Amino acid sequence: MSISQLSITHLRNIASLKLALSPQINLFYGGNGSGKTSILEAVHLLSLARSFRTTKHKHYIQHQQPDTVLFSRINAGHSGQLPVGFQRRQDGNLKIRIGGESIDSLATLAELLPIQLINSDTFLLLEGSPAVRRQFIDWGGFHLQPQFLSAWKAVRRALQQRNSLLKHGKLQASLRATWDHEFIARSLELDSYRQAYLDLLIPCFERLLQQLLELDELSLHYQCGWDKKRGLDTVLEQSFERDRNLGFTHQGPQRADLKVKLRGMMAADLLSRGQQKLVVCALKVAQGYLLRQQTERSCVYLIDDLPAELDRQHRQRLCRLLEQLNSQILVTSTERDAFSDCWSADVEVRDFAIHDGALAQ
Repeated sequence: MSISQLSITHLRNIASLKLALSPQINLFYGGNGSGKTSILEAVHLLSLARSFRTTKHKHYIQHQQPDTVLFSRINAGHSGQLPVGFQRRQDGNLKIRIGGESIDSLATLAELLPIQLINSDTFLLLEGSPAVRRQFIDWGGFHLQPQFLSAWKAVRRALQQRNSLLKHGKLQASLRATWDHEFIARSLELDSYRQAYLDLLIPCFERLLQQLLELDELSLHYQCGWDKKRGLDTVLEQSFERDRNLGFTHQGPQRADLKVKLRGMMAADLLSRGQQKLVVCALKVAQGYLLRQQTERSCVYLIDDLPAELDRQHRQRLCRLLEQLNSQILVTSTERDAFSDCWSADVEVRDFAIHDGALAQ
C-alpha cells in the first residue's frame, strides 16, 4: 500500500496543502513548527481516524475553522487507486469515505492503510506501560490473522461484563459461570493468536536488529497475563475474592506484556538513548517485514525526526534497512542534508521543503 496523492485542509497550521508522493522515500524538512509533523499526523488520521499528538480533535482542527478535511489516493494493489476522504468537524462529527462510499467501521480504514509510526513516543515500547506493548502485539494480530479482531472484541466484552458484575456485587453463581466460561474460552483464543504472531516476529526482529546493532544478549519475553501452569480457570477461581474486593478482574489477557531484556535486566535501564531507538526501530521494521511476507501487503512508515539520537553511521544502517521493505516512507528532519549518503542511488527520494504549513518556494 502507498499514497500517491495527499491533500490537507485546515490541519493545525496547514491551511491547504497538496502533495504528490513517491511510493518510496518522502523527506519533509523545515524548522520547528513548520508543519512537517502535521503531514505525518494527516496520514495517521487517514489510517486510524485519530491523532498521535492529541486525544482532542479540536487541537488539530485549524483555529477558527469548522473542520479538518483530508483526501488521499491509495494504491491498493489489484483494486487500483482508491480515493479516501476524512472530515472531522468541531462538534466531533466524523465522516469517512472510501471509494466514494461512507464507512462506519474504523477497522476497514486501518486494514486498508496499515501504518507504522516511529517518533519520540516509540520509546514507550521499552519504557512505557504494558498497554503500549499489548497494542504493538495486537497490531500484528489484527493485520495477519482474520479471526483476531472478533476474539479481541469478545474478550473485551466478556471482561467488561464480568468487571461490571464484580463492581456491583451481583455475581450469582450461574451468571458468574456463564461469563467466566466466555472469558476463558475467548482469552485462550486471543492468547493463541498473540503467541503465534510473536513466534514469527521474534526471530525476524533478532535478525534485523543484528543489521543495526550488536546486542547478542537482548531478548523478548511474552507474558500472557496469568500463570499458564495453573490455567486461567484455576486462576480466576482462586483469585475470585480478591477480584470481588477490588471490583475488577486482575488476571487475564488484558494484563499481557512483552518484556525486552538485556542480560536478564530490563533493556530500558541499560541501553543508551541511541541504542533504544535502534531497538524500537527494529521492532517496527520487523512488523512491516512480516506483513509483506505473510500477506504481500505493505505498510506506510511515518518517521518523525529520524536523525535524533542517531549518529550518521547508524542512521545510514537504518535507512538501508527501511529500503529493504519496499514500503512507502514519510520522514521528517530539520535539515535536508541529514540524509546525504543514507539512501541507495536507485531509490526514489522526493524532498519537500516545508515552511509555515506550505511548500517553500
